[in-house]
Amino acid sequence: MPTVLSSLIPAAFVLIWASGFVAARYVAPYAEPLAFVALRLALVAMVLAGIAFALRARWPRTADGWRDGMIAGVLMQGIYVAGVFWSVHHGLPAGIAALVGSLQPLLTAAVSQPLLGERVGPQRWAGIGLGFLGAGLVLGPKLGAVDAAGIPPVALLVSLAAMLAMTAGTLWQKRRGAGADLVTNACLQFVGGTAFAVPLALVAGETHLAPSLPLGLGMAWSVLVNSVGGILLLLALIRRGAVAGVASLLFLVPPVSAVIAYLMFGETLTAMQVAGMAVAAGGVGLASGPQTRSTR
Repeated sequence: MPTVLSSLIPAAFVLIWASGFVAARYVAPYAEPLAFVALRLALVAMVLAGIAFALRARWPRTADGWRDGMIAGVLMQGIYVAGVFWSVHHGLPAGIAALVGSLQPLLTAAVSQPLLGERVGPQRWAGIGLGFLGAGLVLGPKLGAVDAAGIPPVALLVSLAAMLAMTAGTLWQKRRGAGADLVTNACLQFVGGTAFAVPLALVAGETHLAPSLPLGLGMAWSVLVNSVGGILLLLALIRRGAVAGVASLLFLVPPVSAVIAYLMFGETLTAMQVAGMAVAAGGVGLASGPQTRSTR
């Protein structure tokens, strides 16, 4: 049974992570992006703190442990989430934002060996390449409708910075948070993310939230499922696997998001997108599966 449950963790992570993009679209008419992100991160931090105290989870015993968790949170929660929300809200097409996010596994694989000493073998590189190709096929119809002259350069740069921050946060977590308790480490991440997002929203003047049932439902999903569930699953995956293999799971986010958008908003799915889903799934299977060892 534990083996069966552990095999379901990657699938659950992808589904939960993909749902975050749908939740963002759902609440967009009722909240400015940075205000939504700041409130979301603060609520998640409080929920995780309550869970940690209820479970009597182990908190870091040194200042370094607290610092490391919060630094990961600034990168993975504050900069990444706020950057994606802000860039899309300020005119960056969602397809472009998703394609930029798909660059993360490639970058993670490129730097994981020199920074973490993890060998990325030919099988994993092949899987990462297939995953990127599959994600590109899924996003192709959306990218084809984008006028390159209409892509806001500042929003594109912010999206790229968000992707770099997520990559750095993943590597930092693997290197510095391996022995930390999952729940308390996740809580510290959201404390760090909140400490970044709240001042950013205030400085940017984005504080508007329109109380409504859709906003409440979207916030509840984002806090309890997408954030609490998603970050705990991500940390569990990082702890037990190579970061390049874990990052490759993000290639499945565009396909799953497309399916959810089809079911919820009636968006069409083309034959090319369906083929892309199969290619991305095959690539992720190669990249995250058992790797062939070779002598060095």
